[in-house]
Amino acid sequence: MEQIDTPSLILDLDAFERNLSHMTRLRGQMRLRPHAKSHKCPEIARAQIAHGAVGICCQKLSEAAVFASAGITDILVTNQLVGERKLRHVRELAQTIRLGVLVDHAEQIRSLGHVMAGSHHELDVYVEIDVGAGRCGTTVEQSVVLARKIHALDGIRFAGVHAYHGGAQHLRKPYERAAAIRFAAARASQARDAIESVGMTVPIITGAGTGTFWHERDSGVYNELQPGSYIFMDRDYADNEPDAGEARFEHALFVLATVQSRPAPDVAVIDAGLKASSVDSGMPAVYKRTDLKYVKASDEHGVIKIGSQHGLSSSAKISDATTGHGLQLGDKLMLIPGHCDPTVNLYDEIICVRGGKVEAIWPISARGASL
Repeated sequence: MEQIDTPSLILDLDAFERNLSHMTRLRGQMRLRPHAKSHKCPEIARAQIAHGAVGICCQKLSEAAVFASAGITDILVTNQLVGERKLRHVRELAQTIRLGVLVDHAEQIRSLGHVMAGSHHELDVYVEIDVGAGRCGTTVEQSVVLARKIHALDGIRFAGVHAYHGGAQHLRKPYERAAAIRFAAARASQARDAIESVGMTVPIITGAGTGTFWHERDSGVYNELQPGSYIFMDRDYADNEPDAGEARFEHALFVLATVQSRPAPDVAVIDAGLKASSVDSGMPAVYKRTDLKYVKASDEHGVIKIGSQHGLSSSAKISDATTGHGLQLGDKLMLIPGHCDPTVNLYDEIICVRGGKVEAIWPISARGASL
């Protein structure tokens, strides 16, 4: 690892593999369709499928195309796709893999039916319902109307209900997360019952994230789980207060940074700023250094504060601040990103290490923002 230039994205393979195995045990008999927007890396998707995942989720069609070209054959794009170019790509991709998309409006269904007409392959279409996130999704009542419209068209197939509550993943208190998913499960159950009351079957109810998936697992409503960040575990997820029965995963993803300046006894500056770690969910944490706090980011710089308020005793403050707790120019620090998904999207590759040695370099092939 001493030979890795910085800033670089690092994956601790031992922790990563333990997280994969932990999820395999925790999901039980539930279908697992992990969300690949967290990693955008075909090697990781293949590892998840090797651990029992039925396929993956993507958030964008461009991501799905990359994973399809890498041999992943069952992909759900958890988004509504609008526009002629996207719809043309939907048809092309659906010829090569099992592809699913979401709808929450009749016009989306009409467009999908039109573009898939005459195709030799069907497209899986899920009705998304709003289960409390206040983003996309329709009502329980309207879900019946949309499901029937899907069923009436050739080339598309009603695949089920999408019921993901993103906001619940980062509610800090266990009782808040549990209550949010009780509400989400009740909405999903109502939608299922309403659709089945008109003679249709709801094959899949899919949703859940790393912060709540055991609630969806135990709800008796969901039969497919979509957690993504469990393989990495960022600082924001670690800020959630756990309850006694809650699943805990290890930090496996880091940004490696170098101390490049010591402008004051209680300050260090590193070479990892906004272009190295996303701060949309707050600043990164310094791994295994409670005496150091990442307090400020600019484009290419990160400011580290050194002091007793970050874990030092008051008696140690003066002497330790003078030495900077051993921090020298050229020293390397491991940062835990505040939010793993957009941090990964900043890099072309992820450097995989085991026992301090580089074992592999995996391309982050699906990064970027097109389509």
